[in-house]
Amino acid sequence: MDALPIVYCRGYAGATSNIDTTVDDPFYGFNEGATHTRVDGDGDPRFYQFEGPLLRLMGEHDYKLLVRGSQAELLADAVDATLDPKTIWVSRFYDVAATTWAADPADEHENAVEKFFDRVKHGIHDHLTADGFDIERAATELYTLITTVIDKTEGHPKVNLVAHSMGGLVARCMMQKICETPDQHGNPRRPAKDIVARLFTYATPHGGINFTAGLLNWAMETFGPDGSEVFSPPKMYGYLTKGAKFGDTPPAGLKPPWDPRVIPTDIFDTDNVFCLIGTDQQDYGVSKELVGPQSDGLVQIQNAYVKNAHRAFVYKSHSGRYGEVNSEEGYQNLARFLFGSWAVKVELSGMPQTNDLENGVAWQADMRLAIRGLSVLMTEQTAAHYCPIQLNEARDPDATDSIDTPVPLVGTFLLQKEPPEDLAPTLVAADGDATTPADALAPALSSTADQLSRYALSMKVYQVETSRRTGAFDFSDHLEQVGDWNDVLIVDVGRPNPAAPFGVWTGWNTEVQGPIAERAQMPNPLELSKQENTAVRVGRVPLPARALTLPIFDENTTLLITITERP
Repeated sequence: MDALPIVYCRGYAGATSNIDTTVDDPFYGFNEGATHTRVDGDGDPRFYQFEGPLLRLMGEHDYKLLVRGSQAELLADAVDATLDPKTIWVSRFYDVAATTWAADPADEHENAVEKFFDRVKHGIHDHLTADGFDIERAATELYTLITTVIDKTEGHPKVNLVAHSMGGLVARCMMQKICETPDQHGNPRRPAKDIVARLFTYATPHGGINFTAGLLNWAMETFGPDGSEVFSPPKMYGYLTKGAKFGDTPPAGLKPPWDPRVIPTDIFDTDNVFCLIGTDQQDYGVSKELVGPQSDGLVQIQNAYVKNAHRAFVYKSHSGRYGEVNSEEGYQNLARFLFGSWAVKVELSGMPQTNDLENGVAWQADMRLAIRGLSVLMTEQTAAHYCPIQLNEARDPDATDSIDTPVPLVGTFLLQKEPPEDLAPTLVAADGDATTPADALAPALSSTADQLSRYALSMKVYQVETSRRTGAFDFSDHLEQVGDWNDVLIVDVGRPNPAAPFGVWTGWNTEVQGPIAERAQMPNPLELSKQENTAVRVGRVPLPARALTLPIFDENTTLLITITERP
């Protein structure tokens, strides 16, 4: 895909006093980096210098940031179809709600005492309200920015939309309501699928925010202090639905019930949506005590995704020192989703349909995905982070996509690496057809064309027993931190030497002798079959014999790997 403009939409600032601070940042936080990370995901902090996604995109992908006093004025002055599409733009929707652009209202008083009390009054007001913010106006401004960027850039491309927290709701309001509603002159607006190529969200409460105390949920819905009513799940209906007005709630009796996590298929393809989900509750503020441990400290894990969209789970908090936006994990998932030429998903296939839940046995899996050369995990779902995969539900053919039973088991994207001009081998499918250039499948992780890229998918499968009488956990046969099956699937992608054809090789850690790093190539070539009239390749990896002894699997269970070329 040719380079597309990137438009960034920031998250919730809160009261007017915080909005005033927010507008001081010319890039609304997209430039913020970090110097802290946690050893082993949840251990002691150590120094790790991440320069922020803005600099990283400019350094690694040659993006430009056009400012010159004002991005809005620069766009207004530019001739149509002349700007470089490889540019980054910031939606500054909070500017209109800031008080820093106007004179101090207290200066209207000549009396010093009156000035003092007026400042106190406005100070209290600005700490408790966000009068100037309106999510639909922010979404309308975002639409104007995106369509202007498209008109002013060469080739009139779509844009990639990147959003943090509430910014994802602003983006969805634009896509699901503003784009579907005529403008003030009655003219139709452009559909979201015509102006947005991909949507990436960090820590967005797609399902709203729910507190453990019901009184707080009532207060947020009823009073909405500091503009927080936009996070009330029932009120989200009003700004995510064409024809509704803010404050409307879903009609009673809808079947299926309205779910804010759903983007209608006629509005936008969820295959072009990626949700980064934080699982570190401990490193956020006071709200972590109010939303519980299954969260990033503000947004519950179950509310942080769009149904049927791509996702990754990272041990990061909602924002702050250990936040998702200013993290290596966030950037690596962002870059691969925006620029990856191939999507790869791994599913458990052929699982038996028996239901151990009736016997009080629940089977769960911890999963981690690592890439050679990176110091972070791309995604990890674990019981320690309150988001293991529930295998009992995962084998139900009628199961719907959820956090506990994701579809697929894990997914990632492969960055394209250009081969030398004198080396243009092709991927040969199992049926012998020559297809796409080999390096379209190779991530940009190595410096030479003859190196393999290596991925490692760690899995731990275990059972959790509960008493059929009380429903409580039964620890009589429990072994803490011990899985019934632990293994790592190692996958090599690329070519082992310049003269060799492109391929994919796999190996289970328990079946590979010696240290993994000393094995230049995994032993088992993966046969990829081509789906007719598509750019999809499918391969199957058998589970080790040890895994097949577990009742949750049988002899037909395999890991199904699907590799899809992205347009």
